[in-house]
Amino acid sequence: MKFCSGFVPLAVLVATVASIPIARRDVNEALIPQFGFQSGVNPTGTGDCDGAVKGSDGKPIKVPCACPPNRQDFVNELNANVAAGHIINNPSVSISFPEDDSEASQHARINAAATTLQNLHGPGEGCPIASTTFQAQDAAIGSGGAPPPPAAPAPAPAPPSTPAPAPAPAPPPAAPAAPAPSAASGTPTPAQITALAPQLGFSAGKNPTGTGDCDGAVNGANGQPIKVPCACPPPQDVFNQHLVGDVLAGQAVNNPSVKVSYPLDNSVQSQLARVNTALVSLQNLNGSGKGCPAVSTTLSQQQAALQKQL
Repeated sequence: MKFCSGFVPLAVLVATVASIPIARRDVNEALIPQFGFQSGVNPTGTGDCDGAVKGSDGKPIKVPCACPPNRQDFVNELNANVAAGHIINNPSVSISFPEDDSEASQHARINAAATTLQNLHGPGEGCPIASTTFQAQDAAIGSGGAPPPPAAPAPAPAPPSTPAPAPAPAPPPAAPAAPAPSAASGTPTPAQITALAPQLGFSAGKNPTGTGDCDGAVNGANGQPIKVPCACPPPQDVFNQHLVGDVLAGQAVNNPSVKVSYPLDNSVQSQLARVNTALVSLQNLNGSGKGCPAVSTTLSQQQAALQKQL
């Protein structure tokens, strides 16, 4: 009589079970903090729009028009980050997403959402927190109050904010002697564009919180620096390269519907045109309406100082 053994070694069973992938469970979407605001409110036509937070002048802080991002894209990114236990685009930043209703867990969820927002495209490269009501929601939790309702979009475009604390920078210097542009084309050379490039007036990475946001160049209504992605503003030389590309194209390369001009004389109107073009380049660095907020620089202050001279 022949017998067929049904015995399977325990080690084989353990190895088989261990090789079965564990399905990742997404977070409870009902617990993901709402942005409280929408993108594209009151566009200026240069790539910036109203944010959800007001500045020291009582007017909405300007943010890239693509901020906050598409909700589903954000949810997908948050789920990936929570599953990894850290920000995938900034691995040194750990996050958690507890689902109970304690205050600590509510704060943790706001932190996970804000950190995801601020690192959407890379370390410190994302949307500024001022494009949402996350900070107000977090403050409401701390005070035991209910999260604030979504902010109502402003009815009309607002001019770029002009904070009071910092003195107005001096207008850009006159262009040094350089070959005149071709009479046929009227297009300035890269050397001329760079020589007259408005200075950003600030550098990235100031007082990082460890979540992807840092101090910007402008103070908010509370007298504290408005938080911006830590990668903003870009280095001046990197910015100048984008500026040269935009000026030579006569439009924002990443947002072709926005035309730019770059006159070379030292009149107030021409200086103002150059600052306006610099703002366009800044706010469309990475795509249409995807760049650094104006408050990461002193460009809006330079703009306001020149407008007063008109």
